[in-house]
Amino acid sequence: MSATVAAALKKAAVYILGDEKKRGKLVTVVLSAAVGLLLLLCAPAVMLSSLGEVGEETQVPELHINADDFYSSLDSESRQRLDDIRSAGNDISNAMDEKGVKVQTIKAQLIYMSYFDEVQNFNAESYADLFAIAPNDSDLIAAINSTYGLEIDYDEFVRTYTFVMNSTLNSYMFNDAGSKNCSDLAAWADNAYISGWGYMNGFIGERNETDRIRYADNAGLVLGYLNYSPTDKEFDSAYSTLVYTEQGGIDTMPEVAGIGLFDGSQHGIYVGNGEVIFSSADCGYVTKEPVSNGSWTSWCTYEGIEYPQEVEDAIESLSGESSSE
Repeated sequence: MSATVAAALKKAAVYILGDEKKRGKLVTVVLSAAVGLLLLLCAPAVMLSSLGEVGEETQVPELHINADDFYSSLDSESRQRLDDIRSAGNDISNAMDEKGVKVQTIKAQLIYMSYFDEVQNFNAESYADLFAIAPNDSDLIAAINSTYGLEIDYDEFVRTYTFVMNSTLNSYMFNDAGSKNCSDLAAWADNAYISGWGYMNGFIGERNETDRIRYADNAGLVLGYLNYSPTDKEFDSAYSTLVYTEQGGIDTMPEVAGIGLFDGSQHGIYVGNGEVIFSSADCGYVTKEPVSNGSWTSWCTYEGIEYPQEVEDAIESLSGESSSE
């Protein structure tokens, strides 16, 4: 298949999958003889599930095809292509971990499987280097284009990546999946922001069955992390209410990602670099802003979250100041 045809199909996939009405028309395409090839290009969620990255919902929207059914439907050539992608995906995963950027593993795998069909002599370690040194996604795409002679459109990449990330929960975001800690809470919030989660009352990060988009209300952004099991890749109901303790004013907050912020009515999660992420009813989605831009008045800790000694010391210091007054 020519690169031109591949690019056209990928653009069609982004166009179709980005519109709920058009997604239904994909069923007609599935009936064609090109099912294996088209799904290979149009269903990154299924591809990633075959790599083990998609958790509780390994289905393409509207089509309800799981990874095993998808693989069985392919002809021998497409199966070989999928096996090659799986092998490269494992190499990329290992290289990203070695370079200290494992949180970007899905991004790296998605770019590879979407655009590298004509690239020869691929080396996962040098590929991972680009992710380790790029300051942002725009520079990353420019570096990949320059290094491999590609013409990846940045806006197309963003649309596809957002769709895929909203379809799954990135298992690579967790530094310690066996505990509930503030570092991983910050990573959880950042993942929700990157993945384009919407705001909806009563949601904690699960997907809405109607539009297949992930949602969380304001408290639900934290509750989702508390209730999500990275091992089982599903939500439970251990925490139904967000319990928090206001510790002090913003000016007393230690520089630790994962600390909660509070403005008297809504919660935000500090993610470092002076920025906070929160699910906003006014905006209708999970958003990010500088702490200085908002009305945040205090910092807080949450029941169920472990905090480092730096936070414990700050709490003790504030407690000492209060008792001496």
